[in-house]
Amino acid sequence: MRIGMGLNSSSNTEALRFMAQLGVQDVVLNTPPIPVKNGRWELVDIVGLKNRVNEFGLELSAIENTQIDMRHHLIAGGPRFEEQLENMVETIRNIGRAGIPMYTMSWRYPRYYRTGHVDIGFGALGTAYDAEVENWPNVIDWELTRERAWECLETWVRTATPVAEEYGVRLGLHPVDPPVPVVAGVPQLLFNFENYRRLIDIYDSPANSLLLCQGSFSQMAGADQDNGESIYDMIEYFVKRKRVLYVHFRNVSGTVPKFHETFVNRGHVDMYRAMRIYAENGFDGFFMDDHVPRTIGDTDWGHRAKAYANGYIQALIETVTDRSLYGAH
Repeated sequence: MRIGMGLNSSSNTEALRFMAQLGVQDVVLNTPPIPVKNGRWELVDIVGLKNRVNEFGLELSAIENTQIDMRHHLIAGGPRFEEQLENMVETIRNIGRAGIPMYTMSWRYPRYYRTGHVDIGFGALGTAYDAEVENWPNVIDWELTRERAWECLETWVRTATPVAEEYGVRLGLHPVDPPVPVVAGVPQLLFNFENYRRLIDIYDSPANSLLLCQGSFSQMAGADQDNGESIYDMIEYFVKRKRVLYVHFRNVSGTVPKFHETFVNRGHVDMYRAMRIYAENGFDGFFMDDHVPRTIGDTDWGHRAKAYANGYIQALIETVTDRSLYGAH
């Protein structure tokens, strides 16, 4: 188990240097600004990203999401479904050709996310969701039933997974966030434990896995209860089956219909207990901070809050594994 960090752009030299200074090994680029050419990403542009990250002694271990307009018809069953399916599969081939071992994607549309912020202590701000005040407009002008939504997801998994296997890429899907059945009039699928179990059963392969966003899973209804579907049960289930690519190690207070994000060591999840479950079940991937709170004097990217979260995560890993991440120097 080790440390990773995420970034939106490989051109952020300061952020890449900061990651290297903190001892990060794995970098995830989330929706990097790669040019979209004929609906897909080209190999030369992906290789350029990888080389840029490698310059800092870091490894580009995963790309997380393409631009949403490359895949929204794919997710939401729009009229361009077949076109986007073909282009996304070719993009997966190019990610594999570039030597990047993982591609993860948020299987959700639209990307509405939170209803506001809350003060989580002395002016620090965490994002919040409250179903009572949520009033998002419908964003699609075509009909989408839940059955059609499942058909889209199953077609993606059955089409993309064998291609990913061939090109040495593992695919993983991120939950809908907030984890609710409908967002802005669009039926969602990956909002509970049951549907995630169904997802990995569509195609039995390590290339059909999940991005375990622990924050999003912790927000799911019942995740804070001792009911067989708690956050701890979900972690154990998927890690035991070797279907977790990497982890967004984030904490929250509350679950749907109302919750807010907080510091990594606060909230309803016992993060020490969670980390022990990963270790005891043989997880060998990386953990990264996610959605850090806004703190006084911090940058827009959140250098202070990220350093706090990553130091905590590193200490937890060393505690549960009884070994140093870096050894003596």
